[in-house]
Amino acid sequence: MKLLLIGGGGREHALAWKLRRDDPSLEIVAAPGNPGIATLARCVPVAATDVVALLDLARTEDVDVVLVGPEAPLAAGIVDIFRAAGVPIFGPTRRAAEIETSKRFAKDLMLRAGVPTARAEHFTDAAAAKDAVRRFGAPVVIKASGLAAGKGVIVARSTNEADTAVDLMLRDGAFGAAGDELLVEEFMTGEELSLFVITDGHTMLPMLPAQDHKRLLEGDTGPNTGGMGAYAPVSIGSRGVIDDVCSRIIEPTLTALREHGRPFTGLLYAGLMLTADGPKVVEFNCRFGDPETEAILPLMRSSLLDLVLRVASGDRLDGAAPIQWESRHAVTTVVAAAGYPDAPVAGTALHLPVPPVDVHVFHAGTKLGNDHALIAAGGRVLAITAVADSLEQAASQSREYAHSVELEGKQLRDDIGWRDLRRNARTP
Repeated sequence: MKLLLIGGGGREHALAWKLRRDDPSLEIVAAPGNPGIATLARCVPVAATDVVALLDLARTEDVDVVLVGPEAPLAAGIVDIFRAAGVPIFGPTRRAAEIETSKRFAKDLMLRAGVPTARAEHFTDAAAAKDAVRRFGAPVVIKASGLAAGKGVIVARSTNEADTAVDLMLRDGAFGAAGDELLVEEFMTGEELSLFVITDGHTMLPMLPAQDHKRLLEGDTGPNTGGMGAYAPVSIGSRGVIDDVCSRIIEPTLTALREHGRPFTGLLYAGLMLTADGPKVVEFNCRFGDPETEAILPLMRSSLLDLVLRVASGDRLDGAAPIQWESRHAVTTVVAAAGYPDAPVAGTALHLPVPPVDVHVFHAGTKLGNDHALIAAGGRVLAITAVADSLEQAASQSREYAHSVELEGKQLRDDIGWRDLRRNARTP
């Protein structure tokens, strides 16, 4: 069997690793891939956003199924195009993907469907947005409506900070077209949780909840990033919480998408806030999250490949067994380049020690230099996942290996999983 994997980051490396674990005979073609993925797949230099070239590649390679990693090709309608050409592909259509690509659409859909989420208003005019800031009161959240690589959300602690964020998006164009429209959103208090579900548009199979750390600095301070680490499982993600989220959030969202002629198939990612009033949606994503994927997949006992094939082929998941998980813990520490997230430095030499057993090094932003030596390609460079019998062990092993990576000016956090680690320390 041959699979085309689209993307070239840490998420895609983790997907390739898991798929090959599911079926060691699986042939994977990755576009464009990266040096880490190249140890598991044949990498072809086709950009993840070049949908026409990707379709040509899928036909030339005669692949059995396609798995899309990043959101950009989904936003460009790759699923619609591949399905029209008769190529099985895992992911949502362009219109269904608007659950992520348009925060305005997602918010309107949730409010109409009665899905619990924060109150919000959308604007293209800066003065009107600033008026809303004063009505909402600080703290308040300013969100770019479009895709901004995980960085288009600013939590403003004062009205002055909110005004600056509004100007940054609408006047200065800091997020490009993604910030041409923004949402002024109510600030929610609670703890965040990420829940992925694999769905055929009707039936859903929840995955293991994870918690990611979006802020650059320890204690969840500093600027937002694409994610500086994640861990799973999470103590607050109990079976009862998962069931509640599936019944009150995921199911009505899938129903609303079907009713709007946008049935969602693939991987739906709910970013949640566990508030005093119960779980509420922070945002939806239309694909595997990064770096949560790198923490979740090493704990997955069931076959991901089988589920990808069923959904991509248009089969229903009715009667599918619940996903099985290892009774262990995983912690992922991201190693980022100097200057990340605003001005990441690329081209810096990178040396990786041999990882110990149960430590997985997923390449996120690496490439080979002219001398075929490994170098950083900027941004998030590596995702280091350690799996152990306790959260404390996993955190220690992930952190220890991340510090052993040789990369000038590297940035990483030493406190991934700190909330559960603190809870564990308080438990007699």
